[in-house]
Amino acid sequence: MTSALVPLLLLAATCAAQDAPSPAPAAAAPLWLSLPGGDGPGAGKHVVLVAGDEEYRSEEALPQLARILSTHHGFRCTVLFSTNPDDGTIDPDARGNIPGLQLLDDADLLILFTRFRRLPDADMKHISDWVEGGVKPIIGIRTATHAFAYAAGERSQYANWSWDSTVEPGGFGRRVLGETWVAHHGHHGSESTRGVVPEAARAHPIVRGITDAWGPTDVYAIGKLPDDAVVLLEGEVLAGMTPDAAPVDDARNAPRMPIVWARQLETGYGDPQRVVCSTIGAAVDLQSEGVRRVLVNAAYWCVGLEAAIPEKSEVGIVGEFEPTMFGFGGAKKGVRAGDLAGGG
Repeated sequence: MTSALVPLLLLAATCAAQDAPSPAPAAAAPLWLSLPGGDGPGAGKHVVLVAGDEEYRSEEALPQLARILSTHHGFRCTVLFSTNPDDGTIDPDARGNIPGLQLLDDADLLILFTRFRRLPDADMKHISDWVEGGVKPIIGIRTATHAFAYAAGERSQYANWSWDSTVEPGGFGRRVLGETWVAHHGHHGSESTRGVVPEAARAHPIVRGITDAWGPTDVYAIGKLPDDAVVLLEGEVLAGMTPDAAPVDDARNAPRMPIVWARQLETGYGDPQRVVCSTIGAAVDLQSEGVRRVLVNAAYWCVGLEAAIPEKSEVGIVGEFEPTMFGFGGAKKGVRAGDLAGGG
């Protein structure tokens, strides 16, 4: 090969490399769990479930609830998680990062299970638009009564959503769900909860088919619910951590605290905004068929499908479900939303 040809060959090789298509970038790991809808009364409805608490394993509870809603009832479901912004793993301690909240713009129901989150205003706007829109329904689970927390004096336009707001007492929890964080009523970690349907609520569609509801989490204290709240389950404090434990024999069961209630908020936008709050619903609580059923029935009621609630909604566990016991520091490490797509 002559020296004169070398530069021409190098130039041709360079041009060929520049014209060749670039390797396709690796698909980004999904930061949320997407479950397609199917056959069932919920077909065509989109439920967004938001997990973000450090104690009660919402990151395990909500994927299972979503699978039940999707597989047995036809709802399309998207589960969002508090996520480590550096590596994309699910991290309940990442209080300021829940990717995908813009998906609320396309949803029919929000199921919120967060605790003391402080999100960027741009993300909070999606939640605010949902709440302030006045017609879209909400289910709040357990720590959603204290879903958000802002430090005193913060300039965020959502600072009054804080659970301890003095400007708007009780913040989001009290204004929308009906109550904020008050205290533990049962002894945390040693006294469990039996759900009891009060006589006045027996005809309500959300408690249809509820013959048992038990969870190892304790009963939360409730101050005073708004007058429009309809109590659907009361929490009987049990003197032990098994379903057959006897009720405590002190005044805490006289009367029992509400643990599930429903509201219809008149907001001036037409139909009332339907809201359900359940202070039972940790991942371990979902081992109870009755707890699963009350949440599924609540989803139906919230989206106006109460006439389609059967005498006993299908709430069989979908995939593997071995929930972690509640407690701080107990979240599984290194899990990504994509790892949950197979039902694990």
